[in-house]
Amino acid sequence: MKQITRETFRSLLPARPRQAHKGSFGRVLVVAGSRMMCGAGLLCAKSALRAGAGLVFWALPESMQPAFAAALPEAITVPLPQNDRGEIAAEAFYVLQDFARQRQPSVMVVGPGMGESPLLPLLLTKSLLPLVADADALNALARQADWDKTWPRQRPCIFTPHPGEMARLLNARTALDETARREQVEMLCQLTGAVSILKGAGTLVCAQTQGQLHVWQNTTGGPALAKAGSGDVLSGVIAGLWAQLGTSEGFHTQTALKAALCGVYLHGLAGDLAALKRTDYGVLAGDTAEYVPQAFLEALS
Repeated sequence: MKQITRETFRSLLPARPRQAHKGSFGRVLVVAGSRMMCGAGLLCAKSALRAGAGLVFWALPESMQPAFAAALPEAITVPLPQNDRGEIAAEAFYVLQDFARQRQPSVMVVGPGMGESPLLPLLLTKSLLPLVADADALNALARQADWDKTWPRQRPCIFTPHPGEMARLLNARTALDETARREQVEMLCQLTGAVSILKGAGTLVCAQTQGQLHVWQNTTGGPALAKAGSGDVLSGVIAGLWAQLGTSEGFHTQTALKAALCGVYLHGLAGDLAALKRTDYGVLAGDTAEYVPQAFLEALS
């Protein structure tokens, strides 16, 4: 198994040319949030910006939009129709289709804090945008029988499950040791053709290149990241990096893999740096997002 190290990160990180403009660094569409989990989208969208995306659009339930537009003025918020539970409604799919035609997002993050939104199955099966699938997007897939048999393998995708989400996706027991963790991340990669992540201590990344499965293990991160919202930060960081890499090199498995490897390393390092100030006990997911710039400085020094 290969290790994700500082050298890995430095070798894969997208460049920031001096003559660049915001369009040079891609456009992330974050579809996230519900009445009960308002903050997930905020963490994700902010992290995509902190990771260097040129533009971030955040599509969220319409009742949340006024407050969260003020909370993150750097993002363009897109209010969507919602149901009685405060989740994004199915008819939001057509709003997002029109929005995507007009604003041309590069990559989409789907799932954080969305609950059982009826929009999820539509976005997962009918949209062809390069995808980072996280949290409730993964749970929505797991609720569909034989979901893997109809998964659009041609769609560039990164899956980001934690152990419980991985077990539900594979209809398996939660992996309790490193052998089982590796087996499960490889299985998800084989089923979908997507770059697959299994979060946890020593986060794993798996991709299939030239017919061969390859697995990497992260060397950053610790118990400071064992806190609600950390996964939302990770999906935003990965999407922000993929937006940059894909805009310059194309959206495909190779740039997805680069974004995943850089993202898990940077996210883990941000958590480590936050813990130096706030301890493993006191770090919040929002602290990890705020330390992403410091993590860039540390990794590139």
